[in-house]
Amino acid sequence: MAVSLAACGSAKEAGDKPKDSAAVGDAIKVGLLLPENQTARYEKFDKPLIEKKVAELTGGKGEVVYANAKQDATTQNSQVDTMITNKVNVLIVDAVDSKAIAGSVKKAKEAGIPVVAYDRLAEGPIDAYTSFDNEEVGKVQGKALLEALGDKAKDGQIVMMNGSVTDPNAKLFKSGAHSVLDGKVTVGKEYDTVEWKPENANTNMAAALSALGKDKIVGVYSANDGMAGGIITALKAAGLSTLPPVTGQDAELAGVQRIVAGEQFMSVYKPYAPEAAAAAEMAVALAKGEKIDGIVNQKVDSPTTQAVPSVLIPVVSLTKSNIKDTVVKDAVYTIEEICTDKYAAACAAAGLK
Repeated sequence: MAVSLAACGSAKEAGDKPKDSAAVGDAIKVGLLLPENQTARYEKFDKPLIEKKVAELTGGKGEVVYANAKQDATTQNSQVDTMITNKVNVLIVDAVDSKAIAGSVKKAKEAGIPVVAYDRLAEGPIDAYTSFDNEEVGKVQGKALLEALGDKAKDGQIVMMNGSVTDPNAKLFKSGAHSVLDGKVTVGKEYDTVEWKPENANTNMAAALSALGKDKIVGVYSANDGMAGGIITALKAAGLSTLPPVTGQDAELAGVQRIVAGEQFMSVYKPYAPEAAAAAEMAVALAKGEKIDGIVNQKVDSPTTQAVPSVLIPVVSLTKSNIKDTVVKDAVYTIEEICTDKYAAACAAAGLK
């Protein structure tokens, strides 16, 4: 992914009215396609936040038509076909597989339906894109791991548990992490985790422990919280009395609780509200045939489309020290949700009360 140095608002083509898209009123249909339900964020945050923003922008007249592909690219392509048949005015698509969705994006465009790529940069003729600075996510994770390791960085090896190769973000997370970690630590084993599944990360971690030896692993780069859970389970099963630092991403509730308990060192907090709001704002504007110049803040190149008008949202390194000032302050979770009986003592020690 390449991000231009120029602001997108100066680009002549930014926000041009999509070909064959007729201006409509507030009674629009927004097709929302999310990739899976293994990661808690999609059903808990993204979907309701987008629905709320669309309702707000359309005076309650806009309708969000929702489908979840449950990690199946073929299913998602069929869902796009259904959305086209149902004559939605715009699509917001978080692709299961960024390459496999390209043909369906082209079909939607040919039907006069603009497409907003959400969270993952889909290939094909997309009109807009919103996500986080995904290479920066990997850098934040790598820096946090080095901070946690301190002088131990040279004493042993780390394991890198990257995301799925079908997710373009995973490649960017990996690139960002390597840019920070290479030359400072020894990577003993590295995996691309099929479908981001915690159970696959668990299997990979068990293999790494067997190959390297549990006493030789000083830290684990995990690309997200779900996989961190599987990794930590494998570390415990290996009989480690003191767990090495493990990174994460998404600030899932279970991940935050593991951070409080000292089992996981950090996560990356990605504020979903501004990402969802940007997607909804661009989608509603495109559905109405309006320009999006005033919404976007970047231009991004995909492998198939140059200078896509985009909104990239900054991220935050989440550790035990700033839980209260991030996910609690932003009302992602209450202290009561985090500090269940199991974590009460750890919460008190962390000043979460």
